[in-house]
Amino acid sequence: PSSNPVTVDSVSRGNRLARQAGQQHPRILQTYGGEYSDPKLERMVAKVVGSLTFEDQNTAPAYRITILNSPNVNAFALPGGYLYVTRGLLALANDSAELAAVLAHEMAHVTANHGIERQRKEAEEKLANKVVTEVLGQDAETQSALVRGKLRLAQFSRNQELEADRIGIKTVANSGYDAFAAARFLQAMDSYQGFRSVSGATDASLDFLASHPNAPRRIELAQRHAREMEQPGSGNRDRDSFLAGIDGMIYGDSPEEGFVRGRDFLHPGLGVAFRVPDGFIIDNSAKAVTAVGPGDIAIRFDGATVPESTPLTQYLTSGWVAGLEPGSIREFTLNGRPAAKARAAADNWKFDVTVIRSGGQVYRLLTAAPATSTELDAVAGDVSQTFRILSSTERTALKPLRIRVITVQPGETLGSLAARMKGVDRKVELFRLLNALGPGGTPSVGTKVKIITDE
Repeated sequence: PSSNPVTVDSVSRGNRLARQAGQQHPRILQTYGGEYSDPKLERMVAKVVGSLTFEDQNTAPAYRITILNSPNVNAFALPGGYLYVTRGLLALANDSAELAAVLAHEMAHVTANHGIERQRKEAEEKLANKVVTEVLGQDAETQSALVRGKLRLAQFSRNQELEADRIGIKTVANSGYDAFAAARFLQAMDSYQGFRSVSGATDASLDFLASHPNAPRRIELAQRHAREMEQPGSGNRDRDSFLAGIDGMIYGDSPEEGFVRGRDFLHPGLGVAFRVPDGFIIDNSAKAVTAVGPGDIAIRFDGATVPESTPLTQYLTSGWVAGLEPGSIREFTLNGRPAAKARAAADNWKFDVTVIRSGGQVYRLLTAAPATSTELDAVAGDVSQTFRILSSTERTALKPLRIRVITVQPGETLGSLAARMKGVDRKVELFRLLNALGPGGTPSVGTKVKIITDE
């Protein structure tokens, strides 16, 4: 026992950057679904960060590590020692060296003062843009100058990313990890980007790829930096420790945000469910559930607290729907629940707005289609007819998907292993992606692999 124990707070006391980062911390938690708590997982991540902090390049006196409860694939660091990684990124990585490569890259941004430098550059560019606009007006020369400014910032960002790659790979190698892990994970990110563009599974704006350009040239440079440090296979990958850490971790949506199971959305907390038509892809976020389908038709689902004394027809006309057509409002009963619907129009779009009451909560299904579409009524009708209240048995039976690490047994194939996954589509593609198996690659007997299941 000590009267003055060494803690992150005591080490960071008086650090201006740490105070500023601390003010951003609650906002980051809110954006990324809060903190994900799992002591076993936290120890594994802390072990990796601890190995990296012994490298001379790291200047932070201490790191606060937060695992974010988000399926998005991301990691970032703030000046002052705040380090973040999502469980979505942990699910995609396959060993400690890959995690170390990502974290070392983010720590390098901080040690190289990239955030501060970018703020300065952006301020200079903003001032230059203002001068150009006010002096030259809105002619072709003005637009050309503004475009040149944006290109300068883009080039600056690319140079920062490549510098962070170089510093991060050196840090990883000096820490004893496999220096080629950075190139491997960049390749995994490239595969993930292709998979996500089809599945639409997450909010792309919250992903690593939104701010980290990923090109074959960058992968090639990462391999070159690694070869300058060591020969392939000489660094530590520490795969068993990593897989043991993520075994049992929640995959995809958290129970607090409801579950997507193919075309079905089910929320055990709210006790509601609905299904989107064939060809639609659901994107679940903290604010709303959206789905996009053929013909540029989109669906949005959310809820609002409305007093039971307020008629649904009155609620529809209370101002939250722009372009509402009052003559289209009608009341009806939907699967035993009071409901009302109306049409609306704005710009080149038309909307079906359906509201369903459940106690003091009103659930809202908004379907949008181009003004020329003939499918609005059919799609809106299909979705609203599937809306239902879950029974207590159904709510209890709903469980989150988790990563399970299993050992490949004799006779098992890629197909049979992928078939063991539950609650996900495109099982073979996802199995390959999660286990970094390229085209033609197959899991070997005795190796450990990741599968997704609700067991």
